[in-house]
Amino acid sequence: MLNQNQIEQFHRDGFLVVENVVNAAELQGLRQQLEAWIDESRGFAEAYGETIDGRSRFDVDPADHSSEHPALRRVSSPTEISDAYFETAIHSNMAQMAGELIGGSGTRFHHSKVNAKLPHTATTVKWHQDFPFTPHTNDDMITALLMVGEVTEDNGPLQVIPGSHKGELYNHWQDGRFTGKVEDEVETEQCQKFVSCTGPAGSVCFMHTRLLHASGANNTELPRYLFITVYAAEDAVALSDNPLPSVHQGQLVYGQESGQVRMTANQLKMPQKPKGASFFVQQAGLEMA
Repeated sequence: MLNQNQIEQFHRDGFLVVENVVNAAELQGLRQQLEAWIDESRGFAEAYGETIDGRSRFDVDPADHSSEHPALRRVSSPTEISDAYFETAIHSNMAQMAGELIGGSGTRFHHSKVNAKLPHTATTVKWHQDFPFTPHTNDDMITALLMVGEVTEDNGPLQVIPGSHKGELYNHWQDGRFTGKVEDEVETEQCQKFVSCTGPAGSVCFMHTRLLHASGANNTELPRYLFITVYAAEDAVALSDNPLPSVHQGQLVYGQESGQVRMTANQLKMPQKPKGASFFVQQAGLEMA
Protein backbone atom coordinates (compact mmCIF):
# COMPACT_ATOMS: atom_id res chain seq x y z
CA MET A 1 0.00 0.00 0.00
CA LEU A 2 3.05 2.24 0.44
CA ASN A 3 5.60 2.99 -2.24
CA GLN A 4 9.33 2.51 -1.83
CA ASN A 5 9.97 6.24 -1.44
CA GLN A 6 7.58 6.40 1.50
CA ILE A 7 9.19 3.40 3.17
CA GLU A 8 12.66 4.87 2.69
CA GLN A 9 11.49 8.22 4.05
CA PHE A 10 10.15 6.55 7.18
CA HIS A 11 13.40 4.73 7.85
CA ARG A 12 15.42 7.90 7.21
CA ASP A 13 13.34 10.35 9.27
CA GLY A 14 11.65 8.03 11.77
CA PHE A 15 8.17 9.21 10.83
CA LEU A 16 5.83 9.37 7.84
CA VAL A 17 2.52 11.21 7.39
CA VAL A 18 0.11 9.58 4.95
CA GLU A 19 -3.21 11.20 3.99
CA ASN A 20 -6.52 9.45 3.22
CA VAL A 21 -5.66 6.27 5.11
CA VAL A 22 -9.15 6.03 6.62
CA ASN A 23 -12.26 6.77 4.57
CA ALA A 24 -15.10 9.14 5.43
CA ALA A 25 -17.47 6.45 6.71
CA GLU A 26 -14.85 5.02 9.07
CA LEU A 27 -13.95 8.49 10.30
CA GLN A 28 -17.57 9.34 10.99
CA GLY A 29 -17.96 6.25 13.17
CA LEU A 30 -14.79 7.02 15.12
CA ARG A 31 -15.69 10.66 15.62
CA GLN A 32 -19.27 9.99 16.69
CA GLN A 33 -18.08 7.49 19.27
CA LEU A 34 -15.43 9.89 20.61
CA GLU A 35 -17.88 12.77 20.85
CA ALA A 36 -20.26 10.50 22.78
CA TRP A 37 -17.45 9.73 25.24
CA ILE A 38 -16.69 13.44 25.59
CA ASP A 39 -20.33 14.20 26.32
CA GLU A 40 -20.40 11.37 28.87
CA SER A 41 -17.32 12.80 30.62
CA ARG A 42 -19.30 15.91 31.57
CA GLY A 43 -20.94 13.84 34.28
CA PHE A 44 -17.66 13.00 36.03
CA ALA A 45 -15.29 15.13 38.08
CA GLU A 46 -12.32 12.75 37.87
CA ALA A 47 -11.03 9.73 35.97
CA TYR A 48 -13.63 6.96 35.66
CA GLY A 49 -14.46 3.61 34.05
CA GLU A 50 -12.26 0.53 34.35
CA THR A 51 -9.80 -1.37 32.17
CA ILE A 52 -8.83 -5.03 32.56
CA ASP A 53 -6.11 -4.17 35.10
CA GLY A 54 -8.47 -2.11 37.27
CA ARG A 55 -7.28 1.37 36.33
CA SER A 56 -9.56 4.08 35.00
CA ARG A 57 -10.36 3.90 31.29
CA PHE A 58 -11.36 7.56 30.87
CA ASP A 59 -8.86 10.17 32.04
CA VAL A 60 -9.73 13.86 32.44
CA ASP A 61 -7.37 16.75 33.11
CA PRO A 62 -7.99 17.47 36.81
CA ALA A 63 -6.95 21.11 36.45
CA ASP A 64 -9.10 21.85 33.44
CA HIS A 65 -12.16 19.57 33.36
CA SER A 66 -15.74 20.50 34.20
CA SER A 67 -19.23 19.73 32.94
CA GLU A 68 -19.28 23.06 31.09
CA HIS A 69 -15.71 22.70 29.77
CA PRO A 70 -14.89 19.00 29.34
CA ALA A 71 -11.21 18.07 29.19
CA LEU A 72 -11.27 14.37 28.43
CA ARG A 73 -7.66 13.68 27.48
CA ARG A 74 -7.34 9.89 27.26
CA VAL A 75 -9.47 6.83 26.53
CA SER A 76 -7.48 3.68 27.26
CA SER A 77 -7.90 0.53 25.16
CA PRO A 78 -10.89 1.81 23.16
CA THR A 79 -10.80 -1.35 21.01
CA GLU A 80 -12.38 -3.19 23.94
CA ILE A 81 -15.47 -0.99 24.05
CA SER A 82 -15.97 0.11 20.44
CA ASP A 83 -16.30 -1.98 17.29
CA ALA A 84 -15.28 1.03 15.19
CA TYR A 85 -11.99 1.45 17.03
CA PHE A 86 -11.34 -2.30 17.01
CA GLU A 87 -11.80 -2.55 13.25
CA THR A 88 -9.56 0.44 12.61
CA ALA A 89 -6.77 -0.89 14.83
CA ILE A 90 -6.85 -4.49 13.59
CA HIS A 91 -8.36 -4.69 10.08
CA SER A 92 -7.67 -1.35 8.42
CA ASN A 93 -5.30 0.21 5.90
CA MET A 94 -3.52 1.70 8.90
CA ALA A 95 -2.62 -1.74 10.25
CA GLN A 96 -1.47 -2.90 6.82
CA MET A 97 0.75 0.14 6.32
CA ALA A 98 2.31 -0.31 9.76
CA GLY A 99 3.10 -3.89 8.79
CA GLU A 100 4.77 -2.78 5.57
CA LEU A 101 6.91 -0.24 7.44
CA ILE A 102 7.95 -2.69 10.14
CA GLY A 103 8.70 -5.40 7.57
CA GLY A 104 9.88 -8.85 8.58
CA SER A 105 7.63 -11.83 9.14
CA GLY A 106 4.62 -10.07 10.59
CA THR A 107 3.16 -7.43 12.90
CA ARG A 108 1.16 -7.60 16.13
CA PHE A 109 -1.18 -5.20 17.89
CA HIS A 110 0.30 -4.07 21.21
CA HIS A 111 -2.03 -1.41 22.64
CA SER A 112 -4.18 1.58 21.73
CA LYS A 113 -5.59 4.77 23.16
CA VAL A 114 -7.34 7.98 22.21
CA ASN A 115 -5.60 11.22 23.10
CA ALA A 116 -7.87 14.26 22.86
CA LYS A 117 -7.11 17.94 23.18
CA LEU A 118 -10.39 19.76 23.36
CA PRO A 119 -10.61 23.49 22.51
CA HIS A 120 -8.65 25.71 24.88
CA THR A 121 -7.40 22.89 27.09
CA ALA A 122 -3.97 22.95 28.70
CA THR A 123 -2.98 19.30 28.23
CA THR A 124 0.56 18.91 26.93
CA VAL A 125 2.92 15.99 26.36
CA LYS A 126 6.56 16.46 27.29
CA TRP A 127 9.51 15.26 25.24
CA HIS A 128 9.98 11.51 25.34
CA GLN A 129 10.51 8.33 23.35
CA ASP A 130 7.97 5.50 23.34
CA PHE A 131 10.34 2.53 23.59
CA PRO A 132 11.27 3.18 27.27
CA PHE A 133 7.55 2.74 28.08
CA THR A 134 7.28 -0.54 26.14
CA PRO A 135 10.71 -2.25 25.91
CA HIS A 136 10.82 -5.37 23.74
CA THR A 137 13.52 -7.75 22.60
CA ASN A 138 13.83 -5.63 19.45
CA ASP A 139 12.72 -2.09 18.64
CA ASP A 140 10.86 -2.67 15.37
CA MET A 141 7.78 -0.97 16.72
CA ILE A 142 5.56 1.76 15.31
CA THR A 143 3.16 4.19 16.91
CA ALA A 144 0.40 5.01 14.40
CA LEU A 145 -1.42 8.26 15.15
CA LEU A 146 -4.68 8.53 13.22
CA MET A 147 -6.03 12.06 12.92
CA VAL A 148 -9.72 11.60 13.66
CA GLY A 149 -10.13 15.32 13.07
CA GLU A 150 -7.97 17.90 11.32
CA VAL A 151 -4.63 18.59 12.99
CA THR A 152 -3.08 22.03 12.46
CA GLU A 153 0.03 23.85 13.63
CA ASP A 154 -2.05 25.52 16.36
CA ASN A 155 -4.26 22.85 17.96
CA GLY A 156 -1.58 20.81 19.69
CA PRO A 157 0.02 18.70 16.94
CA LEU A 158 2.60 16.00 17.42
CA GLN A 159 6.11 17.49 17.31
CA VAL A 160 9.01 15.25 16.27
CA ILE A 161 12.79 15.42 15.88
CA PRO A 162 13.57 13.88 12.47
CA GLY A 163 16.25 11.21 12.58
CA SER A 164 16.35 10.98 16.37
CA HIS A 165 15.27 7.32 16.21
CA LYS A 166 18.82 6.55 15.06
CA GLY A 167 20.32 8.09 18.20
CA GLU A 168 20.49 6.92 21.77
CA LEU A 169 17.73 5.81 24.09
CA TYR A 170 17.53 8.57 26.67
CA ASN A 171 16.97 8.26 30.38
CA HIS A 172 13.30 8.69 31.36
CA TRP A 173 13.95 8.52 35.12
CA GLN A 174 14.56 11.48 37.42
CA ASP A 175 15.05 11.52 41.19
CA GLY A 176 14.42 7.81 41.53
CA ARG A 177 11.13 7.63 39.67
CA PHE A 178 9.99 7.00 36.11
CA THR A 179 8.77 10.35 34.81
CA GLY A 180 8.20 9.31 31.19
CA LYS A 181 10.16 12.29 29.85
CA VAL A 182 13.75 13.06 28.93
CA GLU A 183 15.99 15.16 31.13
CA ASP A 184 15.94 18.95 30.76
CA GLU A 185 19.44 18.97 29.26
CA VAL A 186 18.35 16.59 26.48
CA GLU A 187 15.33 18.75 25.70
CA THR A 188 17.53 21.85 25.49
CA GLU A 189 20.19 20.22 23.33
CA GLN A 190 18.16 17.85 21.14
CA CYS A 191 14.54 18.98 20.94
CA GLN A 192 14.54 22.53 19.59
CA LYS A 193 14.40 21.91 15.83
CA PHE A 194 11.15 19.99 15.65
CA VAL A 195 8.68 19.30 12.86
CA SER A 196 4.92 19.43 13.47
CA CYS A 197 2.91 16.53 12.06
CA THR A 198 -0.30 17.98 10.65
CA GLY A 199 -2.93 16.88 8.17
CA PRO A 200 -6.61 16.55 7.34
CA ALA A 201 -8.86 14.05 9.09
CA GLY A 202 -8.06 10.54 7.91
CA SER A 203 -4.30 11.09 7.85
CA VAL A 204 -1.95 8.88 9.86
CA CYS A 205 1.48 9.74 11.24
CA PHE A 206 3.55 6.56 11.52
CA MET A 207 6.29 7.08 14.10
CA HIS A 208 9.25 4.89 15.08
CA THR A 209 9.22 3.90 18.73
CA ARG A 210 12.63 5.56 19.37
CA LEU A 211 11.73 8.95 17.87
CA LEU A 212 11.82 11.96 20.21
CA HIS A 213 8.42 13.65 20.29
CA ALA A 214 6.11 15.91 22.28
CA SER A 215 3.04 18.13 21.81
CA GLY A 216 1.77 21.46 23.11
CA ALA A 217 -1.56 22.78 24.32
CA ASN A 218 -4.57 23.44 22.12
CA ASN A 219 -5.24 27.17 22.13
CA THR A 220 -7.83 27.09 19.33
CA GLU A 221 -11.51 26.33 18.83
CA LEU A 222 -10.61 23.22 16.80
CA PRO A 223 -10.40 19.97 18.81
CA ARG A 224 -7.43 17.70 18.19
CA TYR A 225 -8.39 14.01 18.19
CA LEU A 226 -5.80 11.24 17.77
CA PHE A 227 -6.43 7.50 17.80
CA ILE A 228 -3.05 6.04 18.70
CA THR A 229 -2.22 2.40 18.04
CA VAL A 230 1.10 0.72 18.77
CA TYR A 231 2.27 -2.17 16.61
CA ALA A 232 5.27 -4.42 17.18
CA ALA A 233 7.19 -6.82 14.98
CA GLU A 234 5.80 -10.33 15.30
CA ASP A 235 9.16 -11.57 16.62
CA ALA A 236 9.49 -8.85 19.28
CA VAL A 237 8.67 -10.07 22.79
CA ALA A 238 7.69 -7.62 25.53
CA LEU A 239 10.13 -7.20 28.42
CA SER A 240 7.76 -5.30 30.72
CA ASP A 241 4.06 -5.09 31.48
CA ASN A 242 1.91 -3.40 28.87
CA PRO A 243 1.15 0.13 30.14
CA LEU A 244 -2.33 -0.20 28.58
CA PRO A 245 -3.13 -3.92 28.64
CA SER A 246 -5.83 -5.14 26.31
CA VAL A 247 -7.62 -8.38 25.54
CA HIS A 248 -6.42 -7.81 21.97
CA GLN A 249 -2.72 -7.60 22.84
CA GLY A 250 -0.60 -9.84 20.61
CA GLN A 251 -3.19 -10.22 17.87
CA LEU A 252 -1.53 -10.65 14.47
CA VAL A 253 -2.56 -7.86 12.08
CA TYR A 254 -0.11 -8.43 9.22
CA GLY A 255 2.03 -11.29 7.90
CA GLN A 256 2.38 -14.60 9.70
CA GLU A 257 3.73 -16.28 12.82
CA SER A 258 7.42 -17.19 12.65
CA GLY A 259 7.82 -18.85 16.02
CA GLN A 260 11.06 -16.88 16.44
CA VAL A 261 12.24 -14.29 18.94
CA ARG A 262 14.62 -11.64 17.57
CA MET A 263 16.88 -9.58 19.82
CA THR A 264 18.74 -6.33 19.21
CA ALA A 265 21.22 -4.55 21.47
CA ASN A 266 19.46 -1.93 23.60
CA GLN A 267 20.11 -0.81 27.14
CA LEU A 268 17.62 1.03 29.34
CA LYS A 269 16.07 1.04 32.77
CA MET A 270 12.71 -0.71 32.99
CA PRO A 271 9.67 1.59 33.21
CA GLN A 272 7.21 1.88 36.04
CA LYS A 273 3.61 1.25 35.10
CA PRO A 274 1.44 4.26 36.00
CA LYS A 275 -0.84 3.78 38.97
CA GLY A 276 -3.34 6.29 37.64
CA ALA A 277 -5.34 6.43 34.46
CA SER A 278 -2.45 7.45 32.20
CA PHE A 279 1.16 8.55 31.94
CA PHE A 280 0.09 12.20 32.21
CA VAL A 281 0.28 11.85 36.01
CA GLN A 282 3.84 10.54 35.70
CA GLN A 283 4.97 13.41 33.48
CA ALA A 284 3.30 15.91 35.84
CA GLY A 285 5.15 14.43 38.83
CA LEU A 286 1.96 13.40 40.59
CA GLU A 287 3.07 9.80 41.18
CA MET A 288 5.91 8.93 43.50
CA ALA A 289 8.12 5.87 43.19
